[in-house]
Amino acid sequence: MGKRSDFPRHPRDDYATPDEAFQPLIPFLKWKTLVEPCPGEGQLLKHMRKAGYSAIRVDADARQHDYDLVGEMMFVTNPPWTRAVLHPIIVNLSEQAPTWLLMDADWAHLQCARPYLNRLRAIVSVGRVQWFAGSPSTAKDNSAWYEFGHPSRRITRFYGRR
Repeated sequence: MGKRSDFPRHPRDDYATPDEAFQPLIPFLKWKTLVEPCPGEGQLLKHMRKAGYSAIRVDADARQHDYDLVGEMMFVTNPPWTRAVLHPIIVNLSEQAPTWLLMDADWAHLQCARPYLNRLRAIVSVGRVQWFAGSPSTAKDNSAWYEFGHPSRRITRFYGRR
C-alpha cells in the first residue's frame, strides 16, 4: 500500500479502513448523514454507524457520478490513493458536497496536489495506521483526513494529532 513496500497492491486500492483511522475525524463531522462513495467491503461504514452516524453506501464511480444528495449530507471515504483515480474523485465529490478523504499525509506537499489546493479546507492528522488486522506493525507512511469543497481562496486549517 505504501510507497516503500514491495507488497502487491490490492485491486482498486481497496483497503479496509481501521477504526483508529476514523476516530480522529469524528470531532470535525458537521452533519449526521455521511455518504460513502468508495465503500469497498464496508468497513468504514461500520465505523460510521457505530459512532452514531447515518451512513449511506453508494456503489458508483466516484470520479464522475452525480450523487444527487438531498439535505445536509457530506462525503466521507477512504478513496484509492492512485493519483489518476484520486484527483478526479476530489473534483467530482467536492463539486457536490463537503468531502472528507482519507489519504497519505504527504499528498499536500506534492507538486501534483497544486491544482487541488484551492479546494482544500482542512487537514486532520491521523498518523500511522495499522491497515492489516493482526499485523505486528503500522504503515511506514502517515495518513490524514483532507476536507475539500468548491474552489476558493480560503486558508486551509491544520489539526495535529490529539
